[in-house]
Amino acid sequence: MILSLFRSPPKKSATLKAERSYEVAGRVLPLLVMENPRATRLTLRIDAGGKGLRMTVPPGIPAREVEKFLVRHEGWIETRIAKMPDQPSVRPGVKVPVRGVPHLIVHEPAKRGTVRQENGAEGPRLIVYGDRPHLARRVGDFLKREARRDLEMLVARHTATVGRRAKAVRLKDTKSRWGSCTSDGTLSFSWRIMMAPPPVIDYLVAHEVAHLKEMNHGPKFWKLCGELCPDTERCRAWLKRNGSALQAIDFS
Repeated sequence: MILSLFRSPPKKSATLKAERSYEVAGRVLPLLVMENPRATRLTLRIDAGGKGLRMTVPPGIPAREVEKFLVRHEGWIETRIAKMPDQPSVRPGVKVPVRGVPHLIVHEPAKRGTVRQENGAEGPRLIVYGDRPHLARRVGDFLKREARRDLEMLVARHTATVGRRAKAVRLKDTKSRWGSCTSDGTLSFSWRIMMAPPPVIDYLVAHEVAHLKEMNHGPKFWKLCGELCPDTERCRAWLKRNGSALQAIDFS
């Protein structure tokens, strides 16, 4: 979610950087104000799940202008934040999707091990062993292992199709993007994509592999992306509609 206020190109002499709390819609959220030399406008983003606010400002902009921007758009911020649920946490009894299928979290502290996936009488389950404080992290680690296996397999398949080689495949927990491709061929993916349905996972990999040939989002890129993943449009829409909810889940 973004709000912008355009202004003329800034001077490069002043510096502005601040971090503080901001109270809105009954919540106290961290507000991070970052100066960007390339910025020509004030930009406000609400983090996934309403966890915090991030402002990007041009160099030299006065602090009072930042405050005026926040006051002017306070209603917009309140409306968006109020609609967001509290950050969901991973705990026994809740369901976490694995490849798009909800799995019930079951804690068995008396046994050794990490996480086991099974189909129980009540449906798919994730059996998590060990101490309760480590449960959420262990579920996250399980998803990372599953993500690496699936993503590396899909990367190998799609790179063979386009005739290009990926230098490396990396897993991250980024909030601003689901994947990226560097100029040297390094592909990075958010491991949280493992909670999405398989066609969406496939689309994400196809998207980044297509960048190995087309480092842009022009017509040739989207044509190639569609050839690698014929269901591109539907999967893009799914990720746009559901991605924020997956990014908001707390695995700490």
